Amino acid sequence: KKLFKSQNSLRMSNTELNPLQYPIGKYKNPEVITPEIRAEWIKIIASTPDDLTALLKDVDETLLEKPYREGSWSARKVIHHLMDSHMNSYIRFKMALTEDNPTIKPYDENDWAVMPDGNEAPIAWSIEGLRYIHLRWVYLMETLKEDDWKKTYLHPERGITYTMDKVLGIYAWHCTHHLKHIASVL
Repeated sequence: KKLFKSQNSLRMSNTELNPLQYPIGKYKNPEVITPEIRAEWIKIIASTPDDLTALLKDVDETLLEKPYREGSWSARKVIHHLMDSHMNSYIRFKMALTEDNPTIKPYDENDWAVMPDGNEAPIAWSIEGLRYIHLRWVYLMETLKEDDWKKTYLHPERGITYTMDKVLGIYAWHCTHHLKHIASVL
């Protein structure tokens, strides 16, 4: 299916994982991230809002309340989570491009998911928000120079410094990962 055609470059690792929790495996960073790999990842991010719209066309709203696995978020929460997560990532990305290895602000995605806008709001709002965040993000990424991809930010809770290369790969994976979760509910 077109929706999941580009996951090969995401280098999934499936060792002893719950396939309902990690339907495409956990993200594994390639040893070398080439401009071609980046271009494929950018395409995934660019297509995700349209892929999500196509996946949810004529969806029975009651299915949105169904979790993708026992004890997990509902499909509705996953959709709103995509918007929350990618909005934060876009801001972090811009911080890394304009500051010297900034320390980013973490947030608790579970706390965000149970708020009314992440739990009850119409999914169209998050899909449209994701569409415009991704338009800006893709536009920005397509203007970057090779050195820009090596810029970094620090995630203080994880103690990890991320390059923009790795962030792009993680979020391309994140798109496909959650599209698979939503598809499994439908």
